Amino acid sequence: MSNIVQSENRSLLLGVFTGAAGVSIAFLCWRRYGKHGYFLGLPEKWSSTRDNQVQNNQGAVMVLQGRQLQILEKLGSLLKSVEELREEVKFLKETIPKLEEQIKDELRGKNDGRKVSPQHRSLKRKKSETTKASGEYPSSEEAESEGGYITAQTDTEVESEDEPGLGIVTAEKTKLPEEEAELQSLLRQADTNHNGSESDKQDGFRMLLNKQEKYGNKVEFLWRLARAYSDMFYLTNDAEEKKSYAADGKNVAGKSVELDDKSAASHRWYAIMCGYMSEYENVQNKIKNGYLFKEHLDKAIQLQPEDPLQYYLLGRWCYAVSQLSWIERKVAATLFGNPPTATVQEALQNFLKAEEMHPGYSKYNYVFLAKCYKDLGQKVLALKYCNEASCMPSVTKEDIDAQKDLESLTVSLGQ
Repeated sequence: MSNIVQSENRSLLLGVFTGAAGVSIAFLCWRRYGKHGYFLGLPEKWSSTRDNQVQNNQGAVMVLQGRQLQILEKLGSLLKSVEELREEVKFLKETIPKLEEQIKDELRGKNDGRKVSPQHRSLKRKKSETTKASGEYPSSEEAESEGGYITAQTDTEVESEDEPGLGIVTAEKTKLPEEEAELQSLLRQADTNHNGSESDKQDGFRMLLNKQEKYGNKVEFLWRLARAYSDMFYLTNDAEEKKSYAADGKNVAGKSVELDDKSAASHRWYAIMCGYMSEYENVQNKIKNGYLFKEHLDKAIQLQPEDPLQYYLLGRWCYAVSQLSWIERKVAATLFGNPPTATVQEALQNFLKAEEMHPGYSKYNYVFLAKCYKDLGQKVLALKYCNEASCMPSVTKEDIDAQKDLESLTVSLGQ
């Protein structure tokens, strides 16, 4: 539009300059030829006398001057109009960028005021029931249709042929839900793979790695990728591979924490990866990772206190600290000033909390309950939880490790 206005301005100015030039040329012609009896191409012989010629020339000059004044008045009026037009163009330039946002706001208002038909609501109810059966994440259509209002996917119903620009708004509004739907589907599949077999965990890990470039700035994606690194850490027996998975997983979880410090899952998996890394570090970094483990696990519990896994992990940390030797505590005090402190009783309370929140939470939780009661001299309760653990099948690699500890513990209690 600015190009059109500029073109019109150039045309108007060219017309002004052309008119002014015509007046000037006519005036110069009179000055040059009028004295000799010529004006606008009239020969001298057509004049009767010299006096008549002079009178006629003077009359022509007066007429010409009158026309010049009229033209100058029109030029002034035209220049004023051009100035007003320039101001209007300036106003339009400032207003047009805001027009799209106003259209969006008006369109949202129309959508908010329209209710979904009973058939549409029934269809959404069926989709919602299907979604709940397949996973915890709602579809993009459900997420945008809370309260029973039409979503951006039905914006075409309110488009007008007189307003083609609305199609752009609709395209922008429908693009995000499509990407969000893809991400939610990916997250559901990642959860399914994590809870599946070893082959499922490996497939889930590869799937997330392939999408890291696209979703590497999404917190919900990153902590699941860190969890997948944890799965791979457990599945391999090679020490170098374990160290690599732990280091990469810690970096991913750390980025997730940086993006959202209020994400309990991000803090939880960062703590777990710190725990894994402590197995491959020197004494100083091992203790440092222990502090980081406790710090981020406390944050996760604060943000999401209803998760039994976090109490189980805190119980493991408390139990490990309670078993530190005198020299290990001295090293920690030398390096960090305040060595970590925890008792078997504190560890027991966390394991009991996990069991209370989720009875039969894990085979290893029962094993550690038995260990705590054994250390506290309560052999009967220790044997009770050994029996509970032995009744649980060994399905995962962690269960197999728990079974080995259980066998050793049972032997020590029998002595």
